[in-house]
Amino acid sequence: MNAAWRGFVDEIARARDAGRAIDFWWRDDDASRPGPALARLLGLCARSSVPLALAVIPLEAQAPLFAGLREQVSVLQHGTDHLNRAEPGSKKSEYPVSEPFASALGRIAAARARLEQLAGPRFVPVLAPPWNRMPRLLAARLAEVGLRGLSQYGARAAASAAAGVAQVNTHVDLIAWRGGRGFAGEEATLAAASAHLAGKRSGSADGGEATGWLTHHAAHDEAAWSFLERLFETTATIADVRWRAAPTLFRVA
Repeated sequence: MNAAWRGFVDEIARARDAGRAIDFWWRDDDASRPGPALARLLGLCARSSVPLALAVIPLEAQAPLFAGLREQVSVLQHGTDHLNRAEPGSKKSEYPVSEPFASALGRIAAARARLEQLAGPRFVPVLAPPWNRMPRLLAARLAEVGLRGLSQYGARAAASAAAGVAQVNTHVDLIAWRGGRGFAGEEATLAAASAHLAGKRSGSADGGEATGWLTHHAAHDEAAWSFLERLFETTATIADVRWRAAPTLFRVA
């Protein structure tokens, strides 16, 4: 075991010794249609028995995607169409502050209805906005369109984005989007996980939030796939580590 893995395992041990829950969860973004990468993702999920929250783009989703999804796969709503509507020069966002909230909520509601119809019982009413961005005041109105959860990136400010809307974020992104768009590397990835665990132990992060691992199956190289396999194999051998399913995390079970 190299230094990066040893540091991660040691941080888990420190969390356990401090009486902290060691809860992880797995979200994968940008699903829309069947393909070899998605098949590999679902195969890994089945072999590892790790619950998967599959964030699906509603208006791009094809019905065959949902055929035969196992019980351990939950479907989240990944925006509406994943189009960037931000002003030139601004950070990418499907829901920029320039768009009237009524318009955005209408699009979200229509997309939610389509995705729920396609996904059936696998659907969990949680929005994972593309690029993990959404105006706070818009997020506060998600319950109006039947959504009960919000998932973005980074340590959450509170357990609820608004009344009736639980928030559980991801904290570890396997892809280096600004560094070649391949695997971010073991050292950086495990350091991010360890940092969130340490933050929960020290009180700088919400101690009740599960540490979220974010993947993008279509962007994975072999190093990313190999890392995921080792992650699941390693955590399976460590006492008290729990991989949580989305319905439980977002209190919709």
